[in-house]
Amino acid sequence: MLTKGQVVVHESMGEEKHKLRRLVLKGPIARNAQAGQFVAIQVQDSSISSFDPLLRRPISLAYISSENDEITLLYRVQGRGTEILARAKDGEVLSIMGPLGHGFSLPEAGELWLVAGGIGIFPLYPLAISALSKGLTVRLFWGGENQSFLESAGLSSWEKLEIPLYLSTLDGSLGEKGLVTEQINNQLGKMSLSSSQIWVAACGPKKMMQAVTEICKNVKVPIEVSLEERMGCAVGACLGCVCTLIDETGAYIHKKVCQDGPVFRGEEVVWDESC
Repeated sequence: MLTKGQVVVHESMGEEKHKLRRLVLKGPIARNAQAGQFVAIQVQDSSISSFDPLLRRPISLAYISSENDEITLLYRVQGRGTEILARAKDGEVLSIMGPLGHGFSLPEAGELWLVAGGIGIFPLYPLAISALSKGLTVRLFWGGENQSFLESAGLSSWEKLEIPLYLSTLDGSLGEKGLVTEQINNQLGKMSLSSSQIWVAACGPKKMMQAVTEICKNVKVPIEVSLEERMGCAVGACLGCVCTLIDETGAYIHKKVCQDGPVFRGEEVVWDESC
């Protein structure tokens, strides 16, 4: 679980104002990794102390190449930890833990609908690759602030998959103007498929995933969501990422996002609790 990864590529993505980075690491983690899992990467400011910051940073897997022993991490620079990580150079060796957590499921047949909000798009790409390799039909519903963001966050990679894309932007600069949930509602109303033929996987802001879960519950479409939470140890020991779920009996239970998740069934998440 604790291993090393050598930096193969570390570069900016798109317009610098979005502060998006692509980090490719070579190491054995790729051999067992699955879509929806993550790694906990050590970031250290060597100019201050070898143990500063103390806590690792969790980052989802955005691409997995088991044949090349490479994983790709896409992230946004938005805090001290990721600011330090952004300084990593080609050839540098980083300490990583993983693959961690439980990833997404795949239906045996039918359609897989991927729903992403903002940088929630990152962990969905390997899921799309896995689904397409099984012969499933894949559709992507992705909402972001504007065209510049979607293009910077990897839109061209999704276009190369040649799957149906339903894009939404808040300013209407690309796709439909508004929220991605509106696209989901519209397409469900147009589809002749039964609910048993559709499976949904969502990642993004909590409110978006909650809204998509409600839509899916209303039409009895199964949905999995990837929760995001601040993590201390990333292995279930510190209890810093506990979330509240409801089991099949209606009882409230607590699970750890890092160990039991980050992927859970949408209908079991208690969205009004702190997750």
